[in-house]
Amino acid sequence: MADVPAADAPVLRTERLGKRFGALQAVSDVSLALPPGARHALIGPNGAGKTTFINLLTGVLAPSAGDVYLGEERITPLRQHRRVKRGLTRTFQINTLFAGLTVLESVVLAILQRDGLAARFWRPVALYRAQIDEAMALLATLRLADDAGTRTAQLPYGRQRLVEIALALATRPRILLLDEPAAGIPAAESAEVFGAIAALPASVTILFIEHDMGLVFRFAQRITVLAQGAILAEGTPAEIGRDERVRAVYLGREDE
Repeated sequence: MADVPAADAPVLRTERLGKRFGALQAVSDVSLALPPGARHALIGPNGAGKTTFINLLTGVLAPSAGDVYLGEERITPLRQHRRVKRGLTRTFQINTLFAGLTVLESVVLAILQRDGLAARFWRPVALYRAQIDEAMALLATLRLADDAGTRTAQLPYGRQRLVEIALALATRPRILLLDEPAAGIPAAESAEVFGAIAALPASVTILFIEHDMGLVFRFAQRITVLAQGAILAEGTPAEIGRDERVRAVYLGREDE
């Protein structure tokens, strides 16, 4: 009988992942493991390699060393769309994708893309009752139901970021990667965005980059700190808050 993976076996992990750009070692020997349902923050000063690391996870960049695994599957050679099909999704940039559509139309289109039906989107949206129902359920989860008929470009920026997350969730991800979801959002709206993220079901594992340390320490269950492309520290928010090395790295600086 084949071995059954443990319930807390990592759903996403890297083994000694690295990326070099000429003489610059942007990411070096990073091994990270996310258990199911994790709410994990990735932080670090400017140039720490956080976004490069996310690009390695999603397949935007090919690593110079190391591997990426979804469960037990090595996905290092897979292209971006193959990783999405396997449940690894990064937030979309909705301002350039669906700005002219309503919130509901945008999410329905993302669902149709997932199901291979987007070529027929010219048909009246009302014909896609199952997809509309699924989209409305997603919007309700993110507290966006009242905005369903509003064009995305007309929403406040914080609400647009929630729509961006809804589009990502429409792919039915196992792992959701969020690159600074609160960037450029007023404090009141950023708390709303993270409140919605925190309320997502445990079936979705979340790895996020965020520069606002108040939000990180409030919402993350575990934190990894990158410095100069390598892991400086990892632990609970309380452990990271007490770590003198981390405090030295952040003294008088902002995240990238």
